[in-house]
Order: sequence, then C-alpha cells, then structure tokens
Amino acid sequence: MRGPGRFFNRRLEVWRPATVDDGYGGQTTTMVRQPGTVRAKVDQPSNADRMLAVQAQSKHDHTVFVLPRADVRRGDELRGVDRLGQAQVLKVLATVQPSTPIYSKAPCQLIQKEGA
Repeated sequence: MRGPGRFFNRRLEVWRPATVDDGYGGQTTTMVRQPGTVRAKVDQPSNADRMLAVQAQSKHDHTVFVLPRADVRRGDELRGVDRLGQAQVLKVLATVQPSTPIYSKAPCQLIQKEGA
C-alpha cells in the first residue's frame, strides 16, 4: 500500500514565532523561517470541518496535510505560492494525527494582505 505522500503536491516554508529582547527591558515577537520546507497538500475543509469550526468559533478555512514527522506546530505560518502564482500565508490553528499516524492534519486560516 502506498502512503499519502504522493498527494502532497506543494512545498511550504515553515515560519515560527520567536521572542527576543528588544534592548529596552521588553520583548518583541517575530516570525523566523525554519530550515527546509515541508511537503503538503492544501485543501478547503469539508462541510463537517466547517460546521465544527463554526461551533468552536474558529477561523478554519483551509486544511493542510503534511507527513507525520513534519515539524509543524500550532502558531506556525506555512508560506508558499498557490496554483495561480500568488503568495499564500496559512496560520496553523492546531495539528492532529489519526490513530495510525500516516499524516498530520493542520486546520489553518488563510492570511491575505490588504487589497489582495
């Protein structure tokens, strides 16, 4: 049996929040690119996923599937280019795996720039 990796048709950069001292006694948080990329499949959520998101007052509008060992965490941003060549930023709301970890599923929110 072949794994789901053959469906992962995109490469996405992982950006993770990092807190650094600002030199004035406070801290600032910036997004830092992690080494490498992750193979992924980006889908719009199913009707059942959408209903659960509405009930939980979540902003889930895309589902990203990655390999189970991919280092993707809640709060990360997945950045890449869509099929039309437009830059795309997806904020990871959570990560989950099925009982047999053949993939990880990350409900995400698409972040669009103003005017896009």
